[in-house]
Amino acid sequence: MSFESLGLKAELLRAVREQGYNEPTAVQKQAIPIILDGHDIMAGAQTGTGKTAGFTLPLLQKLGETSPAEGRRPVRALVLTPTRELAAQVGDSVETYGRHLPYRSAVIFGGVKINPQISKLRRGVDVLIATPGRLLDHMQRGTVDLSQVEMLVLDEADRMLDMGFIHDIRRIMKCLPGRENRQSLLFSATFSKEIRQLASQFLNRPERVEVSPRNSTVDLIDQLVCPVDKRRKRELLSHMIGSGYWKQVLVFTRTKHGANRLARQLEMDGLSTAAIHGNKSQAARTRSLSEFKNGDIRVLVATDIAARGLDIDQLPHVVNYELPNVPEDYVHRIGRTGRAGNEGTAVSLVSPEEIKMLKDIERLIRREIPQQVLEGYEVTARARPAEYHPGNASGKPARRQSKRQKRRNRPAAGKQGTKTGYSSLAERMF
Repeated sequence: MSFESLGLKAELLRAVREQGYNEPTAVQKQAIPIILDGHDIMAGAQTGTGKTAGFTLPLLQKLGETSPAEGRRPVRALVLTPTRELAAQVGDSVETYGRHLPYRSAVIFGGVKINPQISKLRRGVDVLIATPGRLLDHMQRGTVDLSQVEMLVLDEADRMLDMGFIHDIRRIMKCLPGRENRQSLLFSATFSKEIRQLASQFLNRPERVEVSPRNSTVDLIDQLVCPVDKRRKRELLSHMIGSGYWKQVLVFTRTKHGANRLARQLEMDGLSTAAIHGNKSQAARTRSLSEFKNGDIRVLVATDIAARGLDIDQLPHVVNYELPNVPEDYVHRIGRTGRAGNEGTAVSLVSPEEIKMLKDIERLIRREIPQQVLEGYEVTARARPAEYHPGNASGKPARRQSKRQKRRNRPAAGKQGTKTGYSSLAERMF
């Protein structure tokens, strides 16, 4: 199937060809005809499978089917995203595919000055891409009118719920035309009970598209676990990047402080590195990401806030320096590689303290991740599962056990391992 067979207009097909795309992805094949027919949609697909173009292309075509009111251009299409990076990515997609069409678009998010955004909104925009918080700021100031929105897109809806935006979304919905008077599109990497409830509230008899199993990972991603002591993770990471001649590596940590610390350490190892997270200004995040894409920076260290907005062409390597607290975030992290049909490698550096996290991830994705112990970096000590609990996921050390607790957890003679709770996974790893 070609893009021409989907019924897209010539201007859009020209923009697609200029990007070098010849065949639509699975989600695009299913979603675009449904949207062009005017139906609401719930679409779920693995991250990196072309969801953004899956709604951008038909959205731009649908805008040409109606004539806007005279005077200043009203907002006719609204795209809500959870993060600044994702908003910028969608904005780039709208600009790219709409370059031969007479539509104006604007991207608004927090962390930057609001006055330039106000000026752009006053000139009129057809397509508005926004994060919920900054959009509410504009609504309260009276600088944006959503009463004429014809199309609504909730992009990465599951992440918006994870980040606590549900109340902001409800406030925004009250200012839009009713669901019978607009077309609503919900795109999500994963589906959950909460997502289905959200769809029932804001969508009008949606068609459902799901091109991959829930919480699955892209087949083109080569996943690998490297067991290593926690104190030697940074040393192993530098060794892998250097010995493997990795030129572009995205590394995930759990905390902002950890990202900054790791970036400094890698710089000391001679690797050009930058860190991006929520405490960085938007200008700093944009600059670091641009330098990473251009090859000026070899390693980009990020927290999970960046896992959903980074769209880097042909990114070859993703490293989980620390496993995420939430297993679903593993899917989104490694989804930064293996995009648009390209192959990629996702490596997780797993210490004994993270055994339970790894078990939870493997249970979620329904597969056992291959392991490789690198010579010279073998694990030297086990961690008792009793010393691990979710409260330690931030990286804080477990509370020291009393002598009585140690005696209670000591295995009985002749039954080594039966009371420690070691799992088959732990035995497989260590």
